[in-house]
Amino acid sequence: MKVFYDRDADLSLLRPHKIAILGFGSQGHAHALNLRDSGMDVRVGLRSGSASRSKAEQQGLRVVDTAQAAREADIIMVLVPDEMAADIFKAEIEPALTAGKYLAFGHGFNIHFKFIQPRADVNVFMIAPKGPGHLVRSEYVKGRGVPCLLAVHQDPSGDTEKIALAYGCAIGGGRAAIISTTFREETETDLFGEQSVLCGGLTELIRAGYETLVEAGYAPEMAYFECLHEVKLIVDLIYEGGISDMRYSISNTAEYGDMTRGRKVISQATRQAMKEILADIQSGKFANEWIEEYRRGLPNFKRLRKEAEQHPIEQVGRQLRSFMPWLGSDRLIDRARN
Repeated sequence: MKVFYDRDADLSLLRPHKIAILGFGSQGHAHALNLRDSGMDVRVGLRSGSASRSKAEQQGLRVVDTAQAAREADIIMVLVPDEMAADIFKAEIEPALTAGKYLAFGHGFNIHFKFIQPRADVNVFMIAPKGPGHLVRSEYVKGRGVPCLLAVHQDPSGDTEKIALAYGCAIGGGRAAIISTTFREETETDLFGEQSVLCGGLTELIRAGYETLVEAGYAPEMAYFECLHEVKLIVDLIYEGGISDMRYSISNTAEYGDMTRGRKVISQATRQAMKEILADIQSGKFANEWIEEYRRGLPNFKRLRKEAEQHPIEQVGRQLRSFMPWLGSDRLIDRARN
């Protein structure tokens, strides 16, 4: 495994290039602003009528239609939602690709599962920050960075890794670490982590704990604090020093309960379910299911999102967070701005 830092990159390789950032969501706004602040020539490509246009313009960025951005740029970074990328590529990016251009992605999904297949004379790389875009931006502003993954899929020009490395450092990744990987490895591990641990596993564990306490007659507010609010406190300790440092910080009672009861919750059946989730990712079953859901207008996705938003833990949480106004200051996510 190769690991790179700022000292390994040459940002002068990137400065002559015109860079297009397609999309201005969580990752798009961070890439565009960090690149601009690193002295790069950036434009944001958005569809006509996009609600993000005003957000990007208010940040002082030049915004043009997606197709124009792709035509202008030497480096095209695709940061639109995975499910939309193939259609946008076919209609607005592919016609603008010429030999020697660089097509870049923040996630390997569409390349790995072959929803997008660029022509052979185009350089293709990935820079995937290992954190939400709002953190990529806030860490950069603080003079720090979020680790990134780097992969090269096609390299007809022979310098794609150097360009990708310079790009990763320009968004702050080289301040932490830029780790070499492949599109396959990044895609499959990323999807697995999201589904089984970071998002799917964690949110379902939180809700199950909350529901267990409330059904047993405990106050919803107590259940919220114990099963959701304190998750951040524990995760921060793990983030800083690993599981062992977290266990060092908690009480002996909590540590004993952790080590003797955790495997009753995350049982062999859970581990088997994780293996099945991974198999669905590796085979492409999940990817095809998700793209088919998008093609049908997202009926199941919208139903599940609505159900989740109506869960009692969300209502209790909004009330309790209102008692802690400091949580609203200096927020990473401001929906009106980013």
